[in-house]
This record gives sequence, C-alpha cells and structure tokens, in this order.
Amino acid sequence: MLKLRLVLWSLLLFAGVSVFFAGVALADTPQGSVHVLTADGSVGPVMERYIDRGITEAEESGAPLVVIALDTPGGLNTSMENIVKRILESNVPVAVYVAPEGGRAASAGTFITMSAHIAAMSPNTRIGAASAVAAGGQELEETMGQKIEEDATALIRALAEERGRNADWAEDAVRDARASSDREALELGVVDYRASTLESLLEQVDGETITLREGVEVELRGLTEAEVYFNDRSTWENILGIFANPTLASILISFGFLGILFELMSPGTMIPGVAGAIMMILGFMGLGALPIDTAGLALIGLALALFALEIFVASGGILAAGGIVSLLLGGFIAFRNTPAEFHPNRIVIGFLIVIVVGMFISMAVGLARVRRLERPSGLEAMVGHPTVARTPLTPDGYVMLDGERWKAHLDEGVANPGDKLRVVSVDGFTLKVTKEETDHESDTGATRTGA
Repeated sequence: MLKLRLVLWSLLLFAGVSVFFAGVALADTPQGSVHVLTADGSVGPVMERYIDRGITEAEESGAPLVVIALDTPGGLNTSMENIVKRILESNVPVAVYVAPEGGRAASAGTFITMSAHIAAMSPNTRIGAASAVAAGGQELEETMGQKIEEDATALIRALAEERGRNADWAEDAVRDARASSDREALELGVVDYRASTLESLLEQVDGETITLREGVEVELRGLTEAEVYFNDRSTWENILGIFANPTLASILISFGFLGILFELMSPGTMIPGVAGAIMMILGFMGLGALPIDTAGLALIGLALALFALEIFVASGGILAAGGIVSLLLGGFIAFRNTPAEFHPNRIVIGFLIVIVVGMFISMAVGLARVRRLERPSGLEAMVGHPTVARTPLTPDGYVMLDGERWKAHLDEGVANPGDKLRVVSVDGFTLKVTKEETDHESDTGATRTGA
C-alpha cells in the first residue's frame, strides 16, 4: 500500500511539474515590445540557450529591438561562438548593453559585444582583455596558442569591420589583452553609445537605421513609446543554472550513489533509493549542461556501477580496482578542455572522495563479514551431517537424520540397518551418503597394509 501511494504521489508530482513548465513555455509575450535579456555570469551553455530562446521569442513577437544587458568575465569559447552566430542570424536588431555600472564585457563578452548591431556601455564599465587562455587559466603552448590567437583575431576583426567599429583595437584586445573603460571605448569607436540607463539608450538609438545583413535594413522607430519586456530566464533555465554548478553536481552524484547503494543493501526502505536516484539524475543533468566531455561522464557512470557490483559480486577487488581507474580517467577526460570556472572545487571533491570511498569500504567489509557468518540453509544444510541406515542400502534405501526418515543413495558398497553414514550431497529430496569408516575397519585396513 505504501509503495502504491509513493508511485501515485510521484505521478502527481510529475504531472504538476509538466503542467507548470508547459504553462511557462506557452505564456504569450507582448507584441511589438522591446525585449531585454539579462545575460550575467560566465558565458556557457546555459547563457547560450537563454539568448537563443530570447532572440527567437523576440522574432516571433515582432519586437523592434532586443537588448542584451551583458555582464560577464568571459567563458567558454564554443558557447561564445554560438551566441555570436545567433546574433548575426537574427531577424531583429540586437543591442548589447554592458551593464550595470561596474560590469564588464571581458574575454568572450568582447566578441559578443562586437557582433551586436548596436554596442553600448553604461558608466564605469569596461570591455576587452580577450586573449585566449587554456582551460585551467594558464598560458597556451606556443604553437597551439598562436593558432588559437590567429583564429580569434580573424573573428573579432571581421566582426568589428562588419559593424564599422575599431578593428585595430579589437585585434589588440586579443593579441595584447587590451581593455578600455566605457569613455575610452566610446572615444576610440569600440562601441557606439554610452548610456547611464536603458531608457537613455533607447532614446539615443530611436530613429537609427540598422543593417541586419547585406541588403536588409531596419529603421528603429517608436522605441521610447514601446513597452519594455524583460524576458528573464525561465524557471527551467534558472533550475538548470543552479544545478549546472560542477561542485553541486558532484555532491548530488556522490550522495545519490550512496543512497542507491544503501537501498540495494537494505531493500524495502525506499526513501534512500528514491532520493538517491533523484539526486543522481539532477547531478548528471547539471554536468550534462556544462561543457564537459561526454566520454568522461560515461566513465564516471561506469565507475559507480563497478563500485556497486563489487558490493554484491565477490570479485576479489577486481571490480573496485576497475571502478577507481574508470573514475580517475573519467574525471580527467570530463574536465580536460573545460575552462577553470567550470571545474569543481578540488577541496570539496577530495572530501567527497574520502566520504564515498570510506562508505564503500565500510559497506564492503560489513557485507563480507555477513557472508562469512552465513550458513547453508534447507537441504544443503544437511551436507556433511552424520546419519544412520534405517533399512538396507543396496544402494538405495532409507536413513534417519535428526529424527526424520529420508530416502538415501549409497555411493558404493552395501549398508545394513544401524550402519553409520555421512551425507556428501543432496539430489532433489534424495540424500547421497557414504559409509563412515569404523575403528574395526581402520585396524583391519592397517593389518592388511602391514601384511
């Protein structure tokens, strides 16, 4: 009954969540309004999905302009390139507004700003420092670094020239990590406007003619009178942003694994198993949203499976050793090309490894002790027990064992009633027995040997 209730509650919860997200997805956006997207934090898959959705909804609702309020220290190169492509393909003019005050469009943010049809900055912001670095934050090797630098320089220079901005400054931002304040960027032609508020920006660009692409121009009209629609991240995107934290995802996977392991060792408790499964799903979902090599995730999953099997299969430590190797390889491969900001906290990971390994060893040792204490049950428990012939065994007959009469089969020879026998195996409900060697037979055998 309890299991049925849990299943019903799970189904109701799933249905409620589905309806909630469906309602969010189907919500109508105002027609003809200026759409504002708030893109703060590291440039990564979550920001990439958010900006893609925001521009798409602006296109579908006939928005005259999309404003991306950008504040980022940089991030993943592939996500940056996808955002740039989406802006270049947009059917709605896109303005990148570096805001709020004190914000920045550093590294990958510089490329995103350069790709926009309109580039603006609020006071006390900065832009630039777009030199490429390795995933861990260190300098790239000479040959590889040169290749990446040349590729990045070609991209940012092409974007600047396409938008009529200072291409030399853009190149310096990549080659020499050059950065500029909002005032300097405006004076050098790096950005088009400097605005203290969003309203000020809309007033300045109202009436401008924007070239979306060759042969396609759009005149911005009525922006000051248009409704401003802040298209914030959806509930799902916020949830994904929370769990797309490598440290949190690692914690969820580790404790989820322990919960499932506890459930397997103590079936019927249900709560640890259900909670563990949910935690592991959320953890892998979070890691899946990060720029992580899927082969590394597969190896981590394999490691957890091998650890679980070691508990229930007597492999002599082979499965556990394979799990350790798989876990180490998975951790290395998963994060080898991932920027430093997407790496889990090393101290937390070390603490988790100690907890998981400690719990695993404790469970394995405890189970091994239980196995040693276990004794055969049922008919198999009769093997090795002494018995007495009840009838002649030629070779089949009956014996008495623990006050019960059993059918028996003598391996060799003949046994008379009262002869001592011993059970050597069980075949169905028939005991296979052998004659016990008596002292008289031992003495006779010794005499014959001596003869």
